[in-house]
Amino acid sequence: MSTAIHREVEQARNGVHPRVVCRTGSGWVVLAPSQVLLGYCLLLPDPVVHSLNDLPEHGRARFLLDMAHVGDAVTRVCKPLRLNYAMLGNQEPALHAHIIPRYAHEPEHLRGASIWSYHPAQWNDPAHAFDKARHAELIAKLREDLQSGASTGQFLTEWMI
Repeated sequence: MSTAIHREVEQARNGVHPRVVCRTGSGWVVLAPSQVLLGYCLLLPDPVVHSLNDLPEHGRARFLLDMAHVGDAVTRVCKPLRLNYAMLGNQEPALHAHIIPRYAHEPEHLRGASIWSYHPAQWNDPAHAFDKARHAELIAKLREDLQSGASTGQFLTEWMI
């Protein structure tokens, strides 16, 4: 089966995925294509599996720990009020995790709702679209934060762009 997750992982492996932050022990950290909330990241497993339950126990633990470390980095770099984590697999039936920062500047009716409550026009707004030049500093800061965790043994990984 080929899903968007499979295609994104293949792009990351080939060094052509524009939103890659870094390689982790369990997969790839990428910025979401819409930065409707700045710092919104995805963790994509490598190799791609259908669900968390398809990983061996150590693979499950690695993926969830990597997800938490990405959340730590997003928290330090972006300073959100809180983080939301989601693993749904309904639209793309392959394991992937959403790491979603939530901010005080969000409209109150959206702040406590799922990120998918944002209007489609907001998701498609060019002001929120990933832009390699505009988001380069964010990627660099997240990568640096995650790599500094790796150097202390907190985040074991093979580092790549």
